[in-house]
Amino acid sequence: MEICPSVETVRACVARYRAAGESVGLVTTMGALHEGHLELMRAARREHDRVIATIFVNPTQFGEVADLAHYPSDDARDIDLLKGENVDALFLPEVQVIYPPGDETIVETTHLANVLHGKVRPGHFRGVATVVARLFNIVGPDAAYFGEKDYQQLQVIKRMVRDLHFPLSVVGVPTVREADGLAMSSRNVRLTPEDRAAAVVLSRSLQAAETLVASGTTIEALGEAIRATIKSEARATLRAVDIVEAESLTPYSGAVDRPTAIMISAEFGGVLLIDQREVQP
Repeated sequence: MEICPSVETVRACVARYRAAGESVGLVTTMGALHEGHLELMRAARREHDRVIATIFVNPTQFGEVADLAHYPSDDARDIDLLKGENVDALFLPEVQVIYPPGDETIVETTHLANVLHGKVRPGHFRGVATVVARLFNIVGPDAAYFGEKDYQQLQVIKRMVRDLHFPLSVVGVPTVREADGLAMSSRNVRLTPEDRAAAVVLSRSLQAAETLVASGTTIEALGEAIRATIKSEARATLRAVDIVEAESLTPYSGAVDRPTAIMISAEFGGVLLIDQREVQP
């Protein structure tokens, strides 16, 4: 695996792949890799000749300086994991490579970035869109792979790619979960054992919601059931429950009668976790 610290080195890798007629799949990460990330690498590998990963802890998507400071980082471990998945190249830039001194350009989906979880984490999706747009422009892949767990992020990136005419496809990969149902996340390592056990309430509430939808329910009843389930866990502090049309993220009311996304955010011991599920009536 070639490790590329600069724009020039990663573009040179891609140029060699293109000269050989090979396709390129991209997986962008902030490191602290887990099985969910590795599944993205495998999905990219199944569909492309070459796989490029990125590790970059993006400062512009953190609302709290302390949150950025506590983000777990272990490049040596991550590199070993990537080699184990036969990733061809790793783009591992410093902050000044992605954000040159004096930079002033941002990318924002003006609606999708500022609703739902965007209200809980103001500026977060603007930071995501800006860094992902830069990574897409630097690498120039045929496709990029993202986990469906970050559902709103996935929709933001899809809309950005459509609106800005990026010549690539965005592929959503199903959420990878622990044996007890907790969605895999780099934040999970920050949970105390007690909060880790409590966090399973997120997936439990989504499973109950899916059962309700299968038997027929309304948006209002669905929201009440989810809130009641999460509030039954004393260690959980519910931040948001959003139930919206799957693609547009538009709220609606009445019977659940179309593909619907359920997105939850809750804190456990100060660690904000999210989970989601797309349900079909």
